[in-house]
Amino acid sequence: MHSKVFSAATIGVNAQLVEVEVDISFGLVNFYIVGLPDAAIRESSKRILAALKNCGFSLPAKKITVNLAPADLKKEGTLFDMPIAIGILKAMGLIEIDTTFLNETIFLGELSLDGSIRFIKGALPIAYDASKLGKKRVILPQANSNEAALIKDLDIIGVSHLTDLIAYLRAEKPIAPTQCNIKALVTNEQLKTSVDFAQVKGQAQAKRALQIAAAGRHNILFIGPPGSGKTMLAKRLPTIMPQMNFHELLETSKIYSISGKLGNQPLVLQRPFRNPHHSISQAGLIGGGSFPQPGEISLSHNGILFLDELTEFKRDTLEALRQPLENKTVSIARVQQSITFPASVLLVAALNPCPCGFLGDKKRTCYCSKQQITKYLNKLSGPLLDRVDLQIHVPSIEYDTIASKEEQTESSAELLDQIAPAIAIQTERNGKGCSNNALPADMVEKHCTLTDAAESIIKQAFEKLNLSMRGYHKILKVARTIADMAQSKDIDAPHIQEAIMYRSLDRYLEQQRSNY
Repeated sequence: MHSKVFSAATIGVNAQLVEVEVDISFGLVNFYIVGLPDAAIRESSKRILAALKNCGFSLPAKKITVNLAPADLKKEGTLFDMPIAIGILKAMGLIEIDTTFLNETIFLGELSLDGSIRFIKGALPIAYDASKLGKKRVILPQANSNEAALIKDLDIIGVSHLTDLIAYLRAEKPIAPTQCNIKALVTNEQLKTSVDFAQVKGQAQAKRALQIAAAGRHNILFIGPPGSGKTMLAKRLPTIMPQMNFHELLETSKIYSISGKLGNQPLVLQRPFRNPHHSISQAGLIGGGSFPQPGEISLSHNGILFLDELTEFKRDTLEALRQPLENKTVSIARVQQSITFPASVLLVAALNPCPCGFLGDKKRTCYCSKQQITKYLNKLSGPLLDRVDLQIHVPSIEYDTIASKEEQTESSAELLDQIAPAIAIQTERNGKGCSNNALPADMVEKHCTLTDAAESIIKQAFEKLNLSMRGYHKILKVARTIADMAQSKDIDAPHIQEAIMYRSLDRYLEQQRSNY
């Protein structure tokens, strides 16, 4: 007695079709699962047998063999419980399923011992790729039905118990496909945050830099003494970034679905803001594991990765950021396979200028030696800093600035309105989804046209600052964003001067050391 049903596994953010073959034969009573299953799948035999017994099905004392094909693909997770159970019932002749229906359907779900069907990871990317796999229908847990229903032209059948599923397959109980109103979800979503730039006193230059970062998706680094407002500024950056479009919503939500972090929401509706602790491992930040999982940089996709106390991170952990920041993807290679996760993030980093934090501060004296300062800052390599577009000194705030009631502090909504035209210009010129920071080299030369005065300035800066080709292109891209904010077709001298000013971290630190 043999049967075959279809399921799927996630490889990165993509789905791979898996054939679940079940054979029941005479022999020693046993339950074998083959096809490179992990421990969770091998344990599924106990869950499946108990669930079938508690749903009223008595299994014969025979040998059950389950093959998950292709056999050379590693499988993980608990989503194969339901397809294996359906395969066993079909092989025993307890249910009859139309061949066409079976060939058009993907089964996913974890079984509880009482037959309940539990939430699984990765339902959204599997549903997203279902049509590419030649399927018209996905049967999965009720808890996952809303996220999978975001995909059009696909029947999503959500079930909460194995008996309900069997009744549906026997045509005894109809189950309507789950519907999800995407527009209503996005339209009704409000920015659920109590933070606003109106709460930030002073720091006009840092706010200006954050506007540029939000408009062109430029990486930014804050350096300043403790309590100057670096973290406060960074946490308010999402409030001046535009809402994600539907393609970005799906991309980000697929990563969260794989990680099991969607929660009760079918979509990630706000740009992610991830703030990992400096003790995080390289695998935690970049991604990894024997079955590779997304790291913090992928969980920040289309959003912000904030690294506070940057110099407290391990050096090798920071160095692992270099390639993802450049390529916007993370590739994790294993013996069996290589997996790629998206990682298009806006990096925001903050650090103190020295171990005590008060180098160059007007209020407090720094007692760190030159050797201590050098050792502290050497954790940041030149190639990593070269990938940061905006480097901003954030000074401590004076009391008069804090107490002033005359100063008009702009709100996040006002700051967003100021950069909205620049974002529109950028989208029309570069194409949808291509920010100024993501411009390839050939498009930089095409779109970053300089006036004669601007060209003269960048030539001098190239020699004095010893810029690399990457650093030169970074300045041009930032200047392009500044020009877009001024609604200028060409990059003029003031635009290029401001962009160069934001690359002055090395010179600032050198000046502080010489003054020390």
